[in-house]
Amino acid sequence: MLMVRRTAGKSMMPALKPGTIVIAWTRPRRIKPGDVIIFVHEGQEKIKRVQHADERGIYVIGDNPRLSTDSRDFGWVNHTAVVGRVWWPRLV
Repeated sequence: MLMVRRTAGKSMMPALKPGTIVIAWTRPRRIKPGDVIIFVHEGQEKIKRVQHADERGIYVIGDNPRLSTDSRDFGWVNHTAVVGRVWWPRLV
């Protein structure tokens, strides 16, 4: 199933500017470094890039680290918190 979201903030610039529409696959089976995911943290959906994924969880970083609140601040993201993997726009 697909989900549609609109980005907010500048943490994923330049890849995703504020207001960019993204389409994501819900319940992705495999998360790997480089993927951009949507996850829930403290009751809010966030969009970040996966830097590392293993049995401990997923370590995420914003593309604009100076303006990003990410795993450097809140630690590893639990696999169960992931609600989607961004499919479009294609981000490499």
